[in-house]
Amino acid sequence: MTPSTTSILWFRRDLRLNDHPALLAAVEHAAHVLPVFVLDPALLAHGSPRTQRLLASLTSLTKDTRGALVIRTGDPVDVIPRLAREVCAGQVHVTRETTPYGRRRDEKVATALAHDGRELVATGTPYAVGPGRILNQSGSPYKVFTPFSKAWHRHGRPAPASRPTRIPWLRADVPGDPLPTVPRMEAGEGAALKRWDAFLRGGLTAYDRERDRPDLDTTSRMSVPLKYGEIHPRTILADLAAHSAGRSQAANTYVTELIWREFYADVLWHEPDSAWHALRPELARLPYDSGAEADRLVDAWREGRTGYPIVDAGMRQLLEEGWMHNRLRMVAASFLTKDLHVWWPVGARHFLDHLVDGDLASNNHGWQWVAGTGTDAAPYFRVFNPVTQGKTFDPDGEYVRRWVPELRHLSGASAHEPWKHDNGYDNGYPRRVVDHDDERRETLTRYEGARRR
Repeated sequence: MTPSTTSILWFRRDLRLNDHPALLAAVEHAAHVLPVFVLDPALLAHGSPRTQRLLASLTSLTKDTRGALVIRTGDPVDVIPRLAREVCAGQVHVTRETTPYGRRRDEKVATALAHDGRELVATGTPYAVGPGRILNQSGSPYKVFTPFSKAWHRHGRPAPASRPTRIPWLRADVPGDPLPTVPRMEAGEGAALKRWDAFLRGGLTAYDRERDRPDLDTTSRMSVPLKYGEIHPRTILADLAAHSAGRSQAANTYVTELIWREFYADVLWHEPDSAWHALRPELARLPYDSGAEADRLVDAWREGRTGYPIVDAGMRQLLEEGWMHNRLRMVAASFLTKDLHVWWPVGARHFLDHLVDGDLASNNHGWQWVAGTGTDAAPYFRVFNPVTQGKTFDPDGEYVRRWVPELRHLSGASAHEPWKHDNGYDNGYPRRVVDHDDERRETLTRYEGARRR
């Protein structure tokens, strides 16, 4: 095929140059490639942690493209066709989108481009195996993780895509919008590869034993670079295979966590309404608390003032860092839905508002997993005990004391139960907003009643 003059590479959740099939396609089909990112107001919240992190990643990508990246602000349905006309681009190359909003947006952009005789070309996916590709023998999607995981392994995946030896960025004077200044932070493809290499050489060894310990902070934190596509999961999987040659339990455990990410994306692909509605109808009539008292308790949860130290530590870290250990995400979600009897989307929205790695599929289906309305891995009757969870996964109370300074005078595991010590509340830590044992019984009563209706 004879290359046309210019193609556009529209970056979205793929802010990197390595292992980027859409980039390869753009280079193959045009003499020059214009890299573009559209700041879509529908997806941005001014000052939010995710927006700040995105802008930092775009700053890095601008350097990686040697200043060629063009930033435009507005609705992509208007921005992309207009830009294609400006530079006479015959094709706009993208990584295939998988979220409900992204799929609807791309359909509209493709239609608008087609009116001008131009084409939206989707190549690759943000996942090792694209959502919708793994089906059971009857041709239906999997609704349970373990069978999906086995099928995922059988399916196989392509090797990481090579980086073009030369990328002919378009150097024409194409006006763009300036990027807002953001605080310096670790972001971009180079930082992601550096972090991954450090974890692979050091942190991976104990991952299967220590990944549930927030006090040790031994997770890879690669959920953030994966969120922005600064590294592709294929790259991670290839490195794991080369590093462990299939002999490492820690590597196998890490791969399983990546498959959970792929599973939730697959569930959302097949059931887009599950982003904000119960996947399973059995608990559709489950009663939730509302009103002024419920609002007060939700505020206490959001601010880390529930009186349960491990819950409060996690929620305070979320507000401070825009991140929370996965074990604590489950504990905090269980507390909101099953101790405070609050509808899970309330918590899911709060997490998305504050998590730097906030991903619709993983976040919201993780909440449904805990609430018992989603995939079946968590039985509806499972209720996390915040004290037991704290003692088990923060055995010396180090994580709690790090984030709850009111309890730093309590040594060891005593930080998890200030109510058992005469001086437990000397520094102003709040009393428990509910009694866990009472609320657990209430939850089980409500869940059983809902299932019988």
